[in-house]
Amino acid sequence: MTHAQPALPRRTVLGAIGAGAVALAVTPAASAAAPAPAAGTPGAAGGGLAGGVPQTRAISPAGTAATRVRAGFPIRYAAVSWQGPRRGASIRFHRAGEAGPWQPLPAGCAGGPDGHESAGAGALVAAGGADGYDLHLPDGASRVRSAAIDTAHGPVRAQARAVAGPLSFCGVEYLSRAAWGADESKRFKDGVENSPVKYYPLQTLTVHHTDTVNADPDPAASVRAVYEYHAVTLDWGDIGYHFLIDEAGRVYEGRWSGDDGIPAHDAAGNVVTAFHTSGFNSGNLGIALLGTLSGQAPTGAARRSLTVLLGALTRAHGLDPRAHTTFVNPVNGVTRPVDMISGHRDWLATDCPGGVMYASLPQLRADVAALGRAVRGG
Repeated sequence: MTHAQPALPRRTVLGAIGAGAVALAVTPAASAAAPAPAAGTPGAAGGGLAGGVPQTRAISPAGTAATRVRAGFPIRYAAVSWQGPRRGASIRFHRAGEAGPWQPLPAGCAGGPDGHESAGAGALVAAGGADGYDLHLPDGASRVRSAAIDTAHGPVRAQARAVAGPLSFCGVEYLSRAAWGADESKRFKDGVENSPVKYYPLQTLTVHHTDTVNADPDPAASVRAVYEYHAVTLDWGDIGYHFLIDEAGRVYEGRWSGDDGIPAHDAAGNVVTAFHTSGFNSGNLGIALLGTLSGQAPTGAARRSLTVLLGALTRAHGLDPRAHTTFVNPVNGVTRPVDMISGHRDWLATDCPGGVMYASLPQLRADVAALGRAVRGG
């Protein structure tokens, strides 16, 4: 079942968040304060969507066969998840019938819907056009799921409508789901929306990395791979993050939030529940930087876009980016003391958002606060 996203309205104010907060607005991108993409619009390195988008191809074997995958197309990413020990897994790729060396699987960015069993361990690993792969999983691993994914070379899927280019949300340029090529049918399972949207007031914001390849030549294709991995392989029904940011500083709309054209929110300013921090999702907004930030910092462009986006969101919701707060899950009452701008590892046992990025969070909070003071003129 295909559920095409309607044209995003070029409106003015769509809804106020609360007393003293600014209003949410979606407009054509024209704000001088918006971070300028470093590499053009989606067309060249951004994804090649001018005449359509490559159809995502995926093979997902079941059961024990999940540890041996062969595909009839060049594999861009291998997606793997399992229950059990997080360390000790490895993968080797096949090209032209030859097996390459075994390489360790990263621990991944743990998440999942609230109230569901966590994916345990998982990874989205660049395959470099391999035609197959083998997996070695640690003793005790169970419920293995695996998929060979190609988001760059499949038949071109016609866009449901013309994509006009970046929009601006609270002064931040972003690429809509249609602009990066989201296939909205992937949100549906047996004709029913797999994870119906729910909205709650924003309480806190969480920074992630996708634990994928750095120096990515086609980040829009990688966003589509993350979407396939989360929505279909892991059965979450959609991408787990509210926003993603690539190394050129482009901001991508993540979790689908309705037909009103406001990314991550409903028209009243409440935040759609996503799947980035299992058990703590509702009222918690997740932003993922594309790449792996365990041994290196984000690019300057990505860091600037993250700062501007966090600044816009905290100002819009009337939140103090340097505050420490107690998150209260509005669904089940579970609490967690946390910084207003936290890292994924503050919520779950994970390496995310990478050691280098996590160490920089105090400075990030200070930069977001300083940006807010500059915007207010004091």
